Amino acid sequence: MDPIAAGLWGAFFGTAALMLGVALLAWLRLHRRVAVTAGLSAGVSALFVAAYLGWLPLRDAAQDRVLAHLAMAVASFLALTLLALLGRLRERRIALRVLAALAAVDVVVLGAGWALGARQSLELSSATAFGLGCVMLGVTFRSARRGDRLAWAAVGGVSCMLVALAGLSWIALDRNADWPVHAVSAVAGMAYLSVMAAALWNRYSYLVELSEVMAHGPSYDPVTRMRSHSETGQMVGDVFFQREAEARPVGVVAICIANLYALENLHGRAAFNHALFICAGRLRRMVPRTVEMGRLGEDGFLLLTRSMDDLRGLERLARQLRDRLSRPVALSISREPGRIDERGTAWAADVGIGVLTTSTQVRPAQAVATVRAMARTAWTYPKRIAVFDAQAGQIAELPTKPGPLPVL
Repeated sequence: MDPIAAGLWGAFFGTAALMLGVALLAWLRLHRRVAVTAGLSAGVSALFVAAYLGWLPLRDAAQDRVLAHLAMAVASFLALTLLALLGRLRERRIALRVLAALAAVDVVVLGAGWALGARQSLELSSATAFGLGCVMLGVTFRSARRGDRLAWAAVGGVSCMLVALAGLSWIALDRNADWPVHAVSAVAGMAYLSVMAAALWNRYSYLVELSEVMAHGPSYDPVTRMRSHSETGQMVGDVFFQREAEARPVGVVAICIANLYALENLHGRAAFNHALFICAGRLRRMVPRTVEMGRLGEDGFLLLTRSMDDLRGLERLARQLRDRLSRPVALSISREPGRIDERGTAWAADVGIGVLTTSTQVRPAQAVATVRAMARTAWTYPKRIAVFDAQAGQIAELPTKPGPLPVL
């Protein structure tokens, strides 16, 4: 083997060994679901590469037969891992259908392979594995277009896997393949492992954090990964009590969720915590970095801004928050770590949003109390967004046409 190719394949196996080490560390920390998935992904990928490079103690027809079977087994395993990563196997019925479909494909392809010569069997299995990878690419791309950020990483990982699979199939069928084929395959394999390791960690670190959230509740504020109640009060003081002598405008937004306590009464505190966790995550992803955020009671959030750009866009931000927070979500109703990711009950937040433009001359307690009352009043409005009508001196529904917000 060319020295460059040997060095790159060594780097690939080093990446796989590092991933196995991380999986072992996760196992020791009792994150066993992460450990098993990551360890199997790294181990199976390394075994597949070693076999296709010709490192098995077999030759000629026997080697081709084993590689044909290995190609189908590894392709099916990686497809299952990818679907589980995207959350497609949560429902038992769907998982059984996928397993049955993959098993049927394996049986048909391998059965047809035994009716052919050993080399033709390897060609058929490699082509089928590549086709299965293309199907997975389509599945991940479809999920990514629907807004799943994790799916974009999976798209990149599957693309790299297809490049590596094509190169390894070439190497298995032509042992005299040039070093660029080895180089491209090795680099694509390392990229695949790296991307999938990051995707696995993002997926399962969410579950690890969620298990802590559902165990401790709001007293453990990684529930929202925002300021706690006391720190929200400190945030309000920092915004309103400025050193400047002249008054400055301040934008205040309160978000109150009407049906959180009904959810708790129906399904327990775990579902309440999960819903709060989901809403807070959506807020963090949407709100600009110049906007300060914190908890407001058990069922709400408080947003503050001093940026003039953000002040002009408060109405638009309020509409976006209403639309995003109101999207349905499948909540878990179990505290058991192994069942946290299972679908339990469908729920959509019934939000009310109060939007207020005020100044640093107003007492902070008055501003917060007013905007919270506005958010609760917004529960009665079709648009679910309330503003303060300065002319009428009362709370009113957000007008249809965007305009400057009155100052309290």
